[in-house]
Amino acid sequence: MEETLVNRVANSGLVTIDLEAFYPEGEVVPFDLKDHLFMGLILKEKEFREALKEHDWSRYAGKNLAVFCSADAIIPMWAYMLVASYAGAYARDIALGTPDQFAEIAYLKKLAALDPADYAGKRLVIKGCSDKPVPPSAYLEITRRLQPVAQSIMFGEPCSTVPVYKKAKTEG
Repeated sequence: MEETLVNRVANSGLVTIDLEAFYPEGEVVPFDLKDHLFMGLILKEKEFREALKEHDWSRYAGKNLAVFCSADAIIPMWAYMLVASYAGAYARDIALGTPDQFAEIAYLKKLAALDPADYAGKRLVIKGCSDKPVPPSAYLEITRRLQPVAQSIMFGEPCSTVPVYKKAKTEG
């Protein structure tokens, strides 16, 4: 008598969420304000405006722009607004921070757009391995957003998980 193999993982009703799928699409390029400061330290409005006006913004077409200042300089808030006003017509997305920080911000934006109702009552596995970097804040945020509705949340792979949260029987 031949035994039939049963894939218990496939039949478990687990829903796997791969955070790697939330990785920002497109290239992330840096825009360091330091390159537009007088002596690398001081923002002079007239010169700054002229430098931005002459800058080739088209090179950011379809790319993500990470705007930051690597110099220890005081940057007025309007300077960031001015960069956004020029880059906005070309860049796919713009965020304040280094390219690594851009990825974190992009993750949080995409996770904010998740509809928790889609995961109501589900047993969730947040996939642990990925080829692209997933910031710790993404794991924290997905747990924060889905815990109120999920039946359970686990970390890892469906065949080997670490329990994170399980709704108590007395919880609604």
